[in-house]
Formats: sequence, structure tokens, C-alpha cells
Amino acid sequence: MDWQAYIEELDILQDAGGWIGQVFAVVLATLFLNFVQKRVLRRILRRLEQTRNLWDDAVLDALRRPLSALIWIVGIAFAADIVRQETGAAIFSAVPPLRDVGVIAAIAWFLIRLVRRAEENILERLAAQGEKIDRTTADAIARLLRVAILITAVLVVLQTLGFSISGVLAFGGIGGIAVGFAAKDLLSNFFGGLMIYLDRPFVVGEWIRSPDREIEGTVEEIGWRLTRIRTFDKRLLYVPNATFASITVENPSRMSHRRIYETIGLRYEDASRVVPILQDIRAMLRDHADIDQSQTLMVNLNGFGPSSLDFFIYAFTRTTVWTEYHAVKERVLLRVHEIISAHGGAVAFPARTLHVPDPIVVAASANPVK
Repeated sequence: MDWQAYIEELDILQDAGGWIGQVFAVVLATLFLNFVQKRVLRRILRRLEQTRNLWDDAVLDALRRPLSALIWIVGIAFAADIVRQETGAAIFSAVPPLRDVGVIAAIAWFLIRLVRRAEENILERLAAQGEKIDRTTADAIARLLRVAILITAVLVVLQTLGFSISGVLAFGGIGGIAVGFAAKDLLSNFFGGLMIYLDRPFVVGEWIRSPDREIEGTVEEIGWRLTRIRTFDKRLLYVPNATFASITVENPSRMSHRRIYETIGLRYEDASRVVPILQDIRAMLRDHADIDQSQTLMVNLNGFGPSSLDFFIYAFTRTTVWTEYHAVKERVLLRVHEIISAHGGAVAFPARTLHVPDPIVVAASANPVK
């Protein structure tokens, strides 16, 4: 037996067992550290959620998952570095840059989660306090922050990997021209969405319509490319943001009043009653609690129709709610009919008079029907 060779093999196994044990210890320590931080952060978060501060629980909740990823990234990189020193394998030379990229990605993930959680906390706090919530602005700011974080993270990763940032930006400027020509519709929709966020012709939850297109409904979401609108028959309408730059958009949700504008006809035989009827209708509207007296109020004879004396009612209700407006309008019109009837008049309906110059003689039938 070659005792010298046997002893050398034992030394090799002992050396291998040494670094394998180190790797096992590093992985075990990583697992234990991750378990401890989860338990600790969970307990701290329960207490912070009971405070009135919006930011402490947002920061801690956003930190939990990225921190776990960061612990595993550092632990696995440390273990891989031990293997590289012992084996000298070339593949493990990629561990340091991958570790740096992982750390940057974990930090960017934490910041993105923090922005999202802070947005949710602020909106929930405002809703609980009964304050007006501008979800459109909050969503726009949150999206811009997330985009800025992603772009910054990508640039830092490129710098970490040894790429020149100035060269990347120069290449991006040249490539941006080509991309702009190839994706002009996409870019026009992006800038259309940006103009909606800046000009604020409408926000999420408002009712809009366009006289230029068949667009009408409630805005549900304003994206970077599309705006989602729920029509009144509950269908979803997806409108490219660039469309709003070339059409007229009405925003009835921002109206101050709703208008009652109706034309009513009286019979021609009620001509002597027109003046007192109109006077009583004006008095009724001036005393009506749901009609805004600070706005234009008119009740006037408007013309001689084919079979009626037409007058119009022009007034504004205090409410802008669609269902309440129609209830007010119903009461006004019924009261108008009562006034007309009280004066002995009647609402005219289409009628025609047939003039026959000579008497019509109906000849007797030769074969009468039995």
C-alpha cells in the first residue's frame, strides 16, 4: 500500500471538507438571519400600524421583502466567493458584479415599494378624514417617481458593470431619434397622457363626453397610453391619449348648475289667458326652492306655432346631480300644467282643419250591403 498517496488523499478530503463546511455555515447563517429579521420586522410593523404617522409603517412594509432578497444575495455571494478561492473556477469571477447588480436591484425594489405604499397610505388617510382626493395627480406623481427610480437604477447598474454613462446617454440620444420615428404613435400617446396630467381637463371619476366623437362615460383610469372610460351602458371604452389633443372634450361633472329649457304650446283659443298664465309660472319659479334665483330665469311667449302659442321656460336648478335634476324638472312641469289648467287653458297638441268648399254628396249604392 502507498501510504504517502493515502495520506495525501486524506489531506485533500480534509481541505475540501473545510471549505464545504464554511459554505454550509454561511448558508445556514443567511437562513437564520433572514428568519430573525422577518420575525422582528413583523412585530415592529404591528406596532407602527397603530400610530398616526404615515411614513414609518410604509417604510417598514416596503423594506421587508427587499431586505430578505438583499440578505440572500449577500449570503450566496459570500458562499460563492469561498468556493472561488478554493476551486479557482473561472465562472465564479462573475459573482462580484452580479452581487453589486443584485444589491442595486434590491434598493430600487425597496424605493418602488415605498412609493406605492406611501401613495396608498396618503389616499387612505385623506379618505378617512373626508377630504377631497385627487387620485389622478397622486397616480401621476407616483408613476413619475417609479420611472425615475428605474432609470436611475439602470444607469447605476451600467456604471457598476464598467460601461460609460456618457456613452450610453449619447447612444440613447441617437437611438431615441430612430425610436421616435418608429414609435411616433406610442410617443404621442405618452405625451398626450402627460398633457392630461398637467392640464387636468378631467380626472378619474368624472363624467366626460366629446361632441366630435362618440365618447361619453365615467373616467376609470388615465394610463400613459390609453384612457379607460366606462360608458353609461357599462361598456369599457379605451381611448388613446393622443386623441384628446385633437378633439373637444366636455366635462359635465364640473358644471355649476343644470338647465331646464322647455317649450310648451297653448291652444290658440287660450290667447287671452297667455299673460296671466306666464305671470303665474314666473312667480312659481321665483318661489321654487330648487331653482337658483341668481341665475337667468325667463318665461316668455316664443312664437306662433302651426297649432299652438309657444312659450319657453328657461331656468337653472341648484343641484347638478342627474337623478335629482330630473325630479326637480318633473315637479316644475307638473306645476306648470296645474297653472295652465287653473286658468281654464290646455296644452295644445298637433291638429289640422280641413276646409271643404262644396257639400259632399254620397251616392246611394246600387247594391246595398245587407
